[in-house]
Amino acid sequence: MALTLGMITFDTTDPGPLAKWWAKQTAGTVEQENDGWFYVVALPDSAQKLAFQKVEDPTPGKNRIHLDLASEDLDGEVRRLSADGATEVAQHEMGGFRWVTLTDPDGNQFCVSGPHT
Repeated sequence: MALTLGMITFDTTDPGPLAKWWAKQTAGTVEQENDGWFYVVALPDSAQKLAFQKVEDPTPGKNRIHLDLASEDLDGEVRRLSADGATEVAQHEMGGFRWVTLTDPDGNQFCVSGPHT
């Protein structure tokens, strides 16, 4: 028996705006809004989903799981995300591979890189 990925879930005190922000960033669709406490975002051309659940007090500090996203235009994508409410944390390079760590409007860290080859 093997596990399969159901969805990636974010804890947040205000799931609606965060779900809508991630839907916009990924060209996804908010497909479920469960009484304001649990939202599901369907990602385009994928069976993968992002979920956002309301909690009273999210775990403080750096999140232990984060999204690694890729773009053909790393710098342009970082500018777009920043203009739309993301905050740049750090830029990295290792062996010619570049990526940028950002946070979404709720403080969740994620990374954006150039294409994975």
